[in-house]
Amino acid sequence: MNRRTLGHLLTASLSLALLASAPFVRAAEEAPDALIKRVSAEVLDNIKSDKGVQSGDMAKVIALVDSKVMPHVNFTRMTASTVGRSWRQATPEQKKRLQEEFKTLLIRTYSGALSQVKDQTLNVKPLRAAPTDTEVLVRTEVLGHGEPVQLDYRMEKTPTGWKIYDFDVLGIWMVETYRTQFAQEINAKGIDGLIASLAQRNKANAGDQKS
Repeated sequence: MNRRTLGHLLTASLSLALLASAPFVRAAEEAPDALIKRVSAEVLDNIKSDKGVQSGDMAKVIALVDSKVMPHVNFTRMTASTVGRSWRQATPEQKKRLQEEFKTLLIRTYSGALSQVKDQTLNVKPLRAAPTDTEVLVRTEVLGHGEPVQLDYRMEKTPTGWKIYDFDVLGIWMVETYRTQFAQEINAKGIDGLIASLAQRNKANAGDQKS
């Protein structure tokens, strides 16, 4: 499996998981597994009510992802973990650019997969965590055509609620996968080279989605 195929599998599977039909439940302090279920229901409702999203209007799909899904992702931690040790040497401006470009990369790839989702559902497995835990693993599987797809989330408790900072498809963690790619870019061209590479990839993705 090449890197592009793996990347598409990771992002597509995340998209499918967040589109599962599930009960809409709010609580004073929402549990991490309940959060996954709720966001899934909200996104699915938006798709059903918006003809533009259903027809693949990428501007609307991107807006949906950015407003409904991305607020529940800790991009600072995710980006820092993906960049690895070089994150500590990066300037504040470089960190800002890295987060912006990485977020754009994930949103655009995620949105492309999201526009193709039809009738997949999500099964959230029982959460194994103590009430005092501040980091948990939420285990799920995507149900649709073919064999179920394992999809697990690493989540952390923050002052504004539970946030996703990594996810795993079939035993492959997203942060680790991108870390390998980013390390190669940094070793060859430095932090600025990685930023430029991400910006170029995002520009190419934007062109592909308009065509």
